[in-house]
Amino acid sequence: MKKENVLVAGANGTTGRIIVDLLKESNKYKPVALVRKKEQKEDFESNNVSAILADLEEDLSSTTENVQKVIFAAGSKGKNVKGVDQEGAKKLTDAAKKSGASKFVMLSSMGADNPSVNEEMQDYLQAKQNADEHLKSSGIAYSIVRPGSLNNNDGSGKIKLEKKFDDFGEIPRADVAKTLVEVLDDNVRHNEVFEILSGDTEIEKAVRS
Repeated sequence: MKKENVLVAGANGTTGRIIVDLLKESNKYKPVALVRKKEQKEDFESNNVSAILADLEEDLSSTTENVQKVIFAAGSKGKNVKGVDQEGAKKLTDAAKKSGASKFVMLSSMGADNPSVNEEMQDYLQAKQNADEHLKSSGIAYSIVRPGSLNNNDGSGKIKLEKKFDDFGEIPRADVAKTLVEVLDDNVRHNEVFEILSGDTEIEKAVRS
């Protein structure tokens, strides 16, 4: 079985690097790192990971040419939520759609369904909401994953998953990364939006139940 190429936007970020490592170990997928700097590209390539040099604020039309799936895990850390978190995601969605990618997995955030819940984060959540809505109406198959606050604790491999939680919570980046990779599967959470927090259900099972 030929491995599917998965483009990882935000590959050089903390969560992105975990995603790339998971894809490297996978027998179904092969990571393609989307990075902004030449030295990042060289760094990935020296570790046998294909990399594409592109800026999410520039033209992305050629970035998805030879990829079957996309994971968007990029973020501007609040520096440029409109340019990166919103418009970058929208442009990459359009590129993936145009080149015939079969699935787009979006790392969103709890609260993106109602940005006014958090005044401090409102601009960010609004940007995520706009990106999510654009993906939903794009016509490409998607899974939109909305975790609680990310922490750097060790992943447990277990989560709880709901369409919508009543309260906020936390989750390790490693468990978010694993969830994003698990839902790349065409039949898993097809065209669904859901939230995840730390929990007691194995990720493979949680996303398929």
